[in-house]
Amino acid sequence: MAIKLVNANISTQVITFKPGGSPTSFEVTVVNDSDQFASFQLEIIAAGGSSNLSANWYNITPAVSAKNPPGDSVTFCVTITDTPIPGFIGKMNLIVRIFSVELREEDRQLLRLIVEAGTSAIPVQVELPQREFSTQPQGLIDIRVRVLNPSQSPTTVTLRMIGIDTKWLSGNEKRLLTVTGGNEAETSFSCQLPIPAEVPSQIYPFTIEATHLNASPSRSPEGIIKVAPGGFVDFRCTPEKQQIPADRIWLPQRKINSTNYQLECHNASNLTQTAHIDIRAGQEKQPQCFFDIQPENVELIPGETKQLQLLVSKRRHWFGLAKKLSFIAKAIISDQRVNVTNESQFLQLTIHPVLHPWLQLVLATLLLYLLWAISWLNPNNPLFGHNRTVNFVQFNGVGDKAVSGSQDQSIIRWNIAGFKNTFINPHDGKMSKNTGKSVRVVRYKPVENDVVAAGLENGEIQIWDVLGGTSQPKATFSFDQADRVLNLEFSEDSRFLFSAHGSGLVLKWDVYSAFLGNLNSLNKPIKNQNVQFSVYGLALVGQDKRNLAIGGRYNNLAIWDFEEDKLWKVSYNSPGSQNDYIVGLASAKHKPNLLATADTRGQITLWNMQQCVNQNKTECEVLDRWSDGHGSKPVRSVALSRDGCYLVSGGDDSRVMLWPLTKDGRRALPNGKQVSSNSQRFNSVDIKVVRNEILIISGNDDNRVRLNVIPTANNTYCK
Repeated sequence: MAIKLVNANISTQVITFKPGGSPTSFEVTVVNDSDQFASFQLEIIAAGGSSNLSANWYNITPAVSAKNPPGDSVTFCVTITDTPIPGFIGKMNLIVRIFSVELREEDRQLLRLIVEAGTSAIPVQVELPQREFSTQPQGLIDIRVRVLNPSQSPTTVTLRMIGIDTKWLSGNEKRLLTVTGGNEAETSFSCQLPIPAEVPSQIYPFTIEATHLNASPSRSPEGIIKVAPGGFVDFRCTPEKQQIPADRIWLPQRKINSTNYQLECHNASNLTQTAHIDIRAGQEKQPQCFFDIQPENVELIPGETKQLQLLVSKRRHWFGLAKKLSFIAKAIISDQRVNVTNESQFLQLTIHPVLHPWLQLVLATLLLYLLWAISWLNPNNPLFGHNRTVNFVQFNGVGDKAVSGSQDQSIIRWNIAGFKNTFINPHDGKMSKNTGKSVRVVRYKPVENDVVAAGLENGEIQIWDVLGGTSQPKATFSFDQADRVLNLEFSEDSRFLFSAHGSGLVLKWDVYSAFLGNLNSLNKPIKNQNVQFSVYGLALVGQDKRNLAIGGRYNNLAIWDFEEDKLWKVSYNSPGSQNDYIVGLASAKHKPNLLATADTRGQITLWNMQQCVNQNKTECEVLDRWSDGHGSKPVRSVALSRDGCYLVSGGDDSRVMLWPLTKDGRRALPNGKQVSSNSQRFNSVDIKVVRNEILIISGNDDNRVRLNVIPTANNTYCK
């Protein structure tokens, strides 16, 4: 007869349990009748229930006994906390299985469990036969719900959808469902989605919550509703017809050269959209106009309407008949999974001459004579110069020529002698170029002065031959046509060109190879640096001319050693907000460590950059700083003479100021000297000392380029 190694004794043979009441328990004593140490475990098996060690209707303490020596015993406490079979009422047999891993033997004992009717109901089970739904706005979906009642008694369940806007539900937001004991029943929720603007395209998760009497709530697994893109974007323009001037066309209204169209975008889709407007001519052969759309891009959330302003400017002719132009405004959206209604708007513009035809007949002879006289004697004549704001001016190396760039998309070279001698035409007919876009900056090539680089509003850089009469640039290149060129600077040897951009990029281009005929060198920059702020000013500093001073938005000032590709910020007092800019930077050729900066807070600063550049320091020596030179209004431009003895500045107070400097780079006169004044702001200035004269050229918002000539005094402060 085999020897039984595991013997167990149960404290009772019958046990009673009521669901919802207090747990009930019994003890099992196990004796180790083997000749070795052994540990023991228990498992309770209910007839008709699942058989596994992780059953959740009872607890055993301890879960596993320590290893017991031969002849020793251990007592387990078994606590029943729930019914083995949900909803069961009555008697059932429980098998207590005692086993040992070490002995590889087990013992089984029988126990009778009496389950009485409980004090609380059993939670129901909620299922979704289909958990994922796809639809478009205004679509109708039917969400089926299945409820299982595990108890033996019928119950009425209240179902509620959680996570979905109740406005989507058709009918009552709750459902009542009667389910018999041990069975299941089904119902459904009908969802009618709203219009696209009220239901963005995304995933909407939801669950179904079920409650019934005396039972805790239960929830279904999570379901999702995928709302597909739907709706449209509506584009309109009012009015569709305009004229310049808008009224009283019989009066000579010379300064009125523009008109506005109101553009409107309405997002009736369920997608967030970024929209911009593309403008092109409606006819192949018609005069070019200047277009400005503000803002350039609009972001539209579903249901939102935003407006844009289209400014159309065109220089009006003094004589002739009215001209009718046409344009097509096309709305382009970022997410083209939805359509644009009225995508293209056909706009018409009638441009009347400055003089009405009947006035032309009366004044034709006199006007021709006056135009001739003005073109010959008046160097500031707008008819033969720029017709929009002058953005930038610069002298050539010897000071006998100058170049200017304007919003009217032109570059003009000027004879300096023509500003001083009324019998010489200041406009140099060899160099009046149409760039096709607003010109932000123009720079002479330092060596030989035979080339001008122009930075345009559309991100392009053009290289022009100023000696020849060609109507096309020698080269046109860009890094990103959406990234405006805000400033340019040649290296001292003219081998490289640096460009500053609104995105914060500063690019280094190999123009020397392009001058030799290898235009492929302009396909991409040889170096780039992202300074993380819009860049408005560039200037070479330091004795070795390998460092580039960079100024821009938030009053940021930085130095880029482009040979070793090192960038560091310079402390600037005071730091600015998003509306503050360092817009003017200038250095002196013969004093390369002297740097002048100007900002939109009206502050002008003179710096000694020697230690800052040589030791890569963020703290640079401030030689002088003042904010009252232009009435605390923004200073748009500064320039230093080659010897560093004179500083000129221009700003929003409509004045140009000259500041004699000492030899160590400070103001010699605290209040400076007013050179020029006007009713509109000055955008750019430059200075050149030629023999016994100080030449100061300036450009401002009244479309004119001016030259001021000041006799040089004996500046003993700078010796």
